[in-house]
Amino acid sequence: MKPKFFLVIPVIAAVASGTWWSRQHVAPTQTELLLHGNVGIRQVELAFNGNGRIDRVLVREGDRVKKGQLLATLDTERLHRSEIQARAQTAAQQQVVARFLAGSRPEEIAQARALRDAARAAVADTQAFHLRQLDLVGQHFVSQQQADSARYALDRAQAQLKAADETLRLMELGPRQEDVAAARATLAANQAAVAVIQRDIQEGELLAPSDGIVENRILEPGDMATPSKPAFTLALTDPVWIRAWLPETALGRVPVGARATVSSDSHPDRPYRAWVGFVSPSAEFTPKTVETTEVRASLVYQARIFVCEGQEQLRLGMPANVAIRLDQTAPATGSEPCKDAK
Repeated sequence: MKPKFFLVIPVIAAVASGTWWSRQHVAPTQTELLLHGNVGIRQVELAFNGNGRIDRVLVREGDRVKKGQLLATLDTERLHRSEIQARAQTAAQQQVVARFLAGSRPEEIAQARALRDAARAAVADTQAFHLRQLDLVGQHFVSQQQADSARYALDRAQAQLKAADETLRLMELGPRQEDVAAARATLAANQAAVAVIQRDIQEGELLAPSDGIVENRILEPGDMATPSKPAFTLALTDPVWIRAWLPETALGRVPVGARATVSSDSHPDRPYRAWVGFVSPSAEFTPKTVETTEVRASLVYQARIFVCEGQEQLRLGMPANVAIRLDQTAPATGSEPCKDAK
Protein backbone atom coordinates (compact mmCIF):
# COMPACT_ATOMS: atom_id res chain seq x y z
CA MET A 1 0.00 0.00 0.00
CA LYS A 2 2.76 2.48 0.77
CA PRO A 3 4.34 2.48 -2.75
CA LYS A 4 0.94 3.29 -4.28
CA PHE A 5 0.45 6.10 -1.78
CA PHE A 6 3.75 7.71 -2.71
CA LEU A 7 2.85 7.46 -6.41
CA VAL A 8 -0.40 9.40 -5.84
CA ILE A 9 1.32 12.38 -4.18
CA PRO A 10 3.26 13.50 -7.32
CA VAL A 11 0.10 13.20 -9.39
CA ILE A 12 -1.84 15.43 -6.99
CA ALA A 13 1.00 17.98 -6.96
CA ALA A 14 1.16 18.02 -10.74
CA VAL A 15 -2.58 18.59 -11.02
CA ALA A 16 -2.45 21.43 -8.46
CA SER A 17 0.48 23.07 -10.23
CA GLY A 18 -1.30 22.86 -13.56
CA THR A 19 -4.45 24.37 -12.11
CA TRP A 20 -2.50 27.28 -10.60
CA TRP A 21 -0.61 27.87 -13.83
CA SER A 22 -3.82 27.92 -15.87
CA ARG A 23 -5.37 30.45 -13.54
CA GLN A 24 -2.38 32.80 -13.74
CA HIS A 25 -1.82 32.69 -17.49
CA VAL A 26 -4.40 33.60 -20.09
CA ALA A 27 -4.78 30.94 -22.72
CA PRO A 28 -4.67 32.18 -26.32
CA THR A 29 -8.20 30.85 -26.89
CA GLN A 30 -9.67 32.57 -23.82
CA THR A 31 -12.20 35.25 -24.81
CA GLU A 32 -12.77 36.93 -21.44
CA LEU A 33 -10.43 37.96 -18.64
CA LEU A 34 -11.72 38.09 -15.07
CA LEU A 35 -9.87 40.35 -12.65
CA HIS A 36 -10.35 41.03 -8.97
CA GLY A 37 -9.62 44.37 -7.36
CA ASN A 38 -10.88 47.12 -5.09
CA VAL A 39 -12.74 50.36 -5.63
CA GLY A 40 -10.50 53.41 -5.63
CA ILE A 41 -11.62 57.02 -5.08
CA ARG A 42 -9.59 60.22 -4.85
CA GLN A 43 -9.68 62.04 -1.54
CA VAL A 44 -8.94 65.71 -0.93
CA GLU A 45 -8.42 67.62 2.29
CA LEU A 46 -10.27 70.93 2.21
CA ALA A 47 -8.96 73.94 4.13
CA PHE A 48 -9.81 77.63 4.21
CA ASN A 49 -7.47 79.84 2.23
CA GLY A 50 -7.68 82.49 4.94
CA ASN A 51 -7.28 82.72 8.69
CA GLY A 52 -10.11 83.20 11.13
CA ARG A 53 -12.63 81.69 13.48
CA ILE A 54 -15.18 79.31 11.99
CA ASP A 55 -18.70 80.73 12.14
CA ARG A 56 -20.81 78.00 10.51
CA VAL A 57 -20.37 74.38 9.39
CA LEU A 58 -23.16 73.36 7.03
CA VAL A 59 -22.45 69.66 6.27
CA ARG A 60 -21.82 66.45 8.18
CA GLU A 61 -20.06 63.16 7.55
CA GLY A 62 -21.76 61.16 4.82
CA ASP A 63 -23.43 64.16 3.16
CA ARG A 64 -23.25 64.26 -0.63
CA VAL A 65 -22.18 67.65 -1.91
CA LYS A 66 -22.14 69.27 -5.34
CA LYS A 67 -19.38 71.29 -6.92
CA GLY A 68 -19.49 74.86 -5.62
CA GLN A 69 -21.69 74.02 -2.63
CA LEU A 70 -21.01 76.05 0.51
CA LEU A 71 -19.55 73.84 3.24
CA ALA A 72 -18.49 76.27 5.99
CA THR A 73 -17.88 79.96 6.64
CA LEU A 74 -15.54 82.10 8.74
CA ASP A 75 -16.46 85.11 10.86
CA THR A 76 -15.91 88.03 8.41
CA GLU A 77 -17.58 90.88 10.35
CA ARG A 78 -14.29 92.79 10.70
CA LEU A 79 -13.60 92.41 6.98
CA HIS A 80 -17.03 93.76 6.08
CA ARG A 81 -16.38 96.88 8.14
CA SER A 82 -12.99 97.32 6.49
CA GLU A 83 -14.69 97.01 3.12
CA ILE A 84 -17.10 99.83 3.98
CA GLN A 85 -14.18 102.08 4.93
CA ALA A 86 -12.21 101.22 1.79
CA ARG A 87 -15.26 101.86 -0.40
CA ALA A 88 -15.75 105.29 1.18
CA GLN A 89 -12.12 106.21 0.51
CA THR A 90 -12.49 105.04 -3.07
CA ALA A 91 -15.61 107.12 -3.56
CA ALA A 92 -13.85 110.22 -2.22
CA GLN A 93 -10.89 109.70 -4.53
CA GLN A 94 -13.23 109.22 -7.49
CA GLN A 95 -14.57 112.72 -6.85
CA VAL A 96 -11.02 114.08 -6.80
CA VAL A 97 -10.32 112.54 -10.19
CA ALA A 98 -13.63 113.81 -11.55
CA ARG A 99 -12.80 117.33 -10.34
CA PHE A 100 -9.41 117.24 -12.07
CA LEU A 101 -10.91 115.96 -15.31
CA ALA A 102 -13.68 118.59 -15.28
CA GLY A 103 -11.12 121.41 -14.99
CA SER A 104 -11.91 124.90 -13.72
CA ARG A 105 -15.51 125.99 -13.46
CA PRO A 106 -16.63 128.97 -15.58
CA GLU A 107 -17.31 130.92 -12.41
CA GLU A 108 -13.72 130.39 -11.24
CA ILE A 109 -12.36 131.60 -14.57
CA ALA A 110 -14.65 134.65 -14.44
CA GLN A 111 -13.46 135.43 -10.91
CA ALA A 112 -9.81 135.18 -11.95
CA ARG A 113 -10.48 137.46 -14.94
CA ALA A 114 -12.17 140.01 -12.67
CA LEU A 115 -9.19 139.99 -10.31
CA ARG A 116 -6.87 140.46 -13.30
CA ASP A 117 -8.92 143.46 -14.48
CA ALA A 118 -8.87 144.95 -10.98
CA ALA A 119 -5.10 144.54 -10.84
CA ARG A 120 -4.79 146.20 -14.25
CA ALA A 121 -6.85 149.17 -13.04
CA ALA A 122 -4.71 149.40 -9.92
CA VAL A 123 -1.58 149.58 -12.11
CA ALA A 124 -3.07 152.41 -14.18
CA ASP A 125 -4.01 154.34 -11.04
CA THR A 126 -0.61 153.96 -9.38
CA GLN A 127 1.15 154.81 -12.61
CA ALA A 128 -0.78 158.06 -12.94
CA PHE A 129 -0.11 158.88 -9.29
CA HIS A 130 3.59 158.24 -9.80
CA LEU A 131 3.68 160.62 -12.78
CA ARG A 132 1.99 163.34 -10.78
CA GLN A 133 4.51 162.87 -7.99
CA LEU A 134 7.36 163.28 -10.44
CA ASP A 135 5.87 166.59 -11.68
CA LEU A 136 5.45 167.81 -8.13
CA VAL A 137 9.02 166.89 -7.29
CA GLY A 138 10.21 168.90 -10.30
CA GLN A 139 8.25 171.91 -9.00
CA HIS A 140 9.60 171.35 -5.49
CA PHE A 141 6.12 170.86 -4.05
CA VAL A 142 6.82 167.37 -2.67
CA SER A 143 9.90 165.57 -1.53
CA GLN A 144 11.77 162.93 -3.49
CA GLN A 145 10.78 160.40 -0.88
CA GLN A 146 7.12 160.75 -1.81
CA ALA A 147 7.98 160.18 -5.47
CA ASP A 148 9.95 157.08 -4.54
CA SER A 149 7.03 155.74 -2.51
CA ALA A 150 4.77 156.22 -5.52
CA ARG A 151 7.28 154.33 -7.64
CA TYR A 152 7.31 151.45 -5.18
CA ALA A 153 3.49 151.34 -5.17
CA LEU A 154 3.57 151.17 -8.98
CA ASP A 155 6.02 148.25 -8.93
CA ARG A 156 3.85 146.42 -6.40
CA ALA A 157 0.73 146.95 -8.51
CA GLN A 158 2.50 145.69 -11.64
CA ALA A 159 3.62 142.55 -9.79
CA GLN A 160 0.06 141.92 -8.60
CA LEU A 161 -1.17 142.32 -12.18
CA LYS A 162 1.35 139.74 -13.37
CA ALA A 163 0.23 137.31 -10.66
CA ALA A 164 -3.41 137.84 -11.60
CA ASP A 165 -2.57 137.16 -15.28
CA GLU A 166 -0.84 133.89 -14.37
CA THR A 167 -3.73 132.85 -12.13
CA LEU A 168 -6.19 133.43 -14.96
CA ARG A 169 -3.96 131.48 -17.36
CA LEU A 170 -3.77 128.52 -14.94
CA MET A 171 -7.54 128.56 -14.52
CA GLU A 172 -8.00 128.45 -18.28
CA LEU A 173 -5.44 125.64 -18.72
CA GLY A 174 -6.92 123.44 -16.01
CA PRO A 175 -5.09 120.92 -13.77
CA ARG A 176 -1.66 119.53 -14.63
CA GLN A 177 -1.47 116.12 -16.27
CA GLU A 178 0.83 114.96 -13.48
CA ASP A 179 -1.83 115.83 -10.89
CA VAL A 180 -4.46 113.93 -12.87
CA ALA A 181 -2.16 110.89 -13.16
CA ALA A 182 -1.39 110.97 -9.43
CA ALA A 183 -5.10 111.16 -8.57
CA ARG A 184 -5.85 108.25 -10.87
CA ALA A 185 -3.05 106.19 -9.32
CA THR A 186 -4.41 106.84 -5.85
CA LEU A 187 -7.87 105.80 -7.06
CA ALA A 188 -6.45 102.58 -8.50
CA ALA A 189 -4.73 101.81 -5.19
CA ASN A 190 -8.00 102.34 -3.31
CA GLN A 191 -9.87 100.10 -5.75
CA ALA A 192 -7.22 97.41 -5.34
CA ALA A 193 -7.60 97.63 -1.57
CA VAL A 194 -11.35 97.06 -1.94
CA ALA A 195 -10.70 94.07 -4.22
CA VAL A 196 -8.27 92.55 -1.69
CA ILE A 197 -10.81 92.85 1.10
CA GLN A 198 -13.53 91.36 -1.09
CA ARG A 199 -11.20 88.47 -1.88
CA ASP A 200 -10.56 87.93 1.83
CA ILE A 201 -14.32 87.85 2.41
CA GLN A 202 -14.75 85.29 -0.37
CA GLU A 203 -12.00 83.16 1.14
CA GLY A 204 -14.08 83.09 4.29
CA GLU A 205 -16.34 80.65 2.44
CA LEU A 206 -15.22 77.06 1.90
CA LEU A 207 -16.76 75.59 -1.27
CA ALA A 208 -16.73 72.03 -2.55
CA PRO A 209 -14.24 71.76 -5.44
CA SER A 210 -16.16 68.86 -7.00
CA ASP A 211 -19.02 66.46 -6.41
CA GLY A 212 -18.25 64.10 -3.55
CA ILE A 213 -19.06 62.72 -0.13
CA VAL A 214 -17.94 64.28 3.15
CA GLU A 215 -15.81 61.66 4.89
CA ASN A 216 -14.51 63.63 7.87
CA ARG A 217 -15.71 66.83 9.51
CA ILE A 218 -12.55 67.90 11.27
CA LEU A 219 -13.25 71.45 12.50
CA GLU A 220 -16.30 72.81 14.30
CA PRO A 221 -17.78 76.29 14.83
CA GLY A 222 -15.47 78.29 17.08
CA ASP A 223 -12.30 76.56 15.92
CA MET A 224 -9.52 78.67 14.42
CA ALA A 225 -8.96 77.88 10.74
CA THR A 226 -5.73 78.31 8.79
CA PRO A 227 -4.66 77.28 5.28
CA SER A 228 -2.54 74.50 6.80
CA LYS A 229 -5.36 73.00 8.89
CA PRO A 230 -7.90 70.85 6.98
CA ALA A 231 -11.56 71.37 7.82
CA PHE A 232 -12.99 68.44 5.84
CA THR A 233 -11.93 65.29 4.02
CA LEU A 234 -13.89 64.90 0.80
CA ALA A 235 -14.12 61.70 -1.25
CA LEU A 236 -14.54 62.56 -4.93
CA THR A 237 -17.17 60.37 -6.56
CA ASP A 238 -16.13 61.17 -10.10
CA PRO A 239 -14.21 59.36 -11.36
CA VAL A 240 -14.55 56.01 -9.58
CA TRP A 241 -12.22 53.25 -10.68
CA ILE A 242 -11.33 49.67 -9.86
CA ARG A 243 -7.68 49.02 -9.06
CA ALA A 244 -6.80 45.58 -10.43
CA TRP A 245 -3.70 43.75 -11.67
CA LEU A 246 -3.16 42.32 -15.15
CA PRO A 247 -1.04 39.17 -15.54
CA GLU A 248 1.84 39.50 -17.94
CA THR A 249 0.27 37.10 -20.46
CA ALA A 250 -2.79 39.38 -20.80
CA LEU A 251 -0.85 42.61 -21.12
CA GLY A 252 -0.84 42.70 -24.91
CA ARG A 253 -4.51 41.74 -25.20
CA VAL A 254 -6.05 44.48 -23.05
CA PRO A 255 -5.59 47.90 -24.70
CA VAL A 256 -6.23 51.15 -22.90
CA GLY A 257 -9.81 52.17 -23.62
CA ALA A 258 -11.10 48.59 -23.78
CA ARG A 259 -14.66 48.16 -22.59
CA ALA A 260 -15.33 46.18 -19.42
CA THR A 261 -18.03 45.33 -16.91
CA VAL A 262 -17.76 45.66 -13.15
CA SER A 263 -19.73 43.84 -10.47
CA SER A 264 -19.54 43.76 -6.69
CA ASP A 265 -20.42 41.26 -3.99
CA SER A 266 -23.19 43.59 -2.83
CA HIS A 267 -24.82 43.60 -6.28
CA PRO A 268 -23.50 40.51 -8.11
CA ASP A 269 -26.34 40.55 -10.65
CA ARG A 270 -25.99 44.24 -11.49
CA PRO A 271 -23.04 44.80 -13.86
CA TYR A 272 -21.78 48.33 -14.44
CA ARG A 273 -20.31 49.62 -17.66
CA ALA A 274 -16.62 50.49 -17.40
CA TRP A 275 -13.46 50.90 -19.46
CA VAL A 276 -9.72 50.39 -19.00
CA GLY A 277 -8.27 53.82 -18.39
CA PHE A 278 -4.72 53.06 -17.32
CA VAL A 279 -2.22 50.21 -17.45
CA SER A 280 1.04 50.66 -15.57
CA PRO A 281 4.17 50.69 -17.76
CA SER A 282 6.17 48.87 -15.09
CA ALA A 283 5.71 45.47 -13.46
CA GLU A 284 5.38 44.79 -9.75
CA PHE A 285 4.71 41.92 -7.40
CA THR A 286 1.07 41.26 -6.68
CA PRO A 287 0.10 43.02 -3.41
CA LYS A 288 -0.34 40.77 -0.39
CA THR A 289 -3.98 41.71 0.01
CA VAL A 290 -4.91 40.42 -3.43
CA GLU A 291 -4.03 36.73 -3.70
CA THR A 292 -2.11 33.89 -2.08
CA THR A 293 1.60 33.66 -1.37
CA GLU A 294 2.19 31.62 -4.53
CA VAL A 295 0.56 34.23 -6.75
CA ARG A 296 2.71 36.98 -5.20
CA ALA A 297 5.70 35.42 -6.89
CA SER A 298 4.28 36.43 -10.31
CA LEU A 299 4.79 39.84 -11.87
CA VAL A 300 1.65 41.82 -12.64
CA TYR A 301 0.77 45.27 -14.03
CA GLN A 302 -1.52 47.61 -12.18
CA ALA A 303 -4.57 48.75 -14.14
CA ARG A 304 -7.37 51.19 -13.47
CA ILE A 305 -10.80 50.39 -14.82
CA PHE A 306 -12.98 53.50 -14.75
CA VAL A 307 -16.68 53.01 -14.01
CA CYS A 308 -19.29 54.76 -16.15
CA GLU A 309 -22.23 54.22 -13.77
CA GLY A 310 -23.13 52.91 -10.35
CA GLN A 311 -20.92 55.35 -8.44
CA GLU A 312 -23.52 55.49 -5.66
CA GLN A 313 -23.24 51.76 -4.96
CA LEU A 314 -19.45 51.47 -5.20
CA ARG A 315 -17.64 52.59 -2.04
CA LEU A 316 -13.96 53.16 -1.37
CA GLY A 317 -12.09 49.88 -0.77
CA MET A 318 -15.01 47.65 -1.76
CA PRO A 319 -13.95 44.41 -3.52
CA ALA A 320 -15.05 44.27 -7.14
CA ASN A 321 -14.84 41.94 -10.13
CA VAL A 322 -13.88 43.12 -13.60
CA ALA A 323 -14.69 41.24 -16.79
CA ILE A 324 -12.87 42.24 -19.99
CA ARG A 325 -13.46 40.66 -23.37
CA LEU A 326 -10.16 39.86 -25.06
CA ASP A 327 -11.44 39.92 -28.63
CA GLN A 328 -11.85 43.71 -28.69
CA THR A 329 -10.09 45.97 -31.15
CA ALA A 330 -8.14 48.93 -29.84
CA PRO A 331 -10.43 52.00 -29.56
CA ALA A 332 -9.89 54.96 -31.84
CA THR A 333 -8.00 57.98 -30.54
CA GLY A 334 -10.32 60.56 -29.02
CA SER A 335 -13.21 58.15 -28.51
CA GLU A 336 -15.44 58.39 -25.44
CA PRO A 337 -15.51 54.90 -23.84
CA CYS A 338 -18.56 55.48 -21.65
CA LYS A 339 -20.67 56.64 -24.60
CA ASP A 340 -19.30 53.97 -26.91
CA ALA A 341 -20.09 51.27 -24.32
CA LYS A 342 -23.83 52.02 -24.36
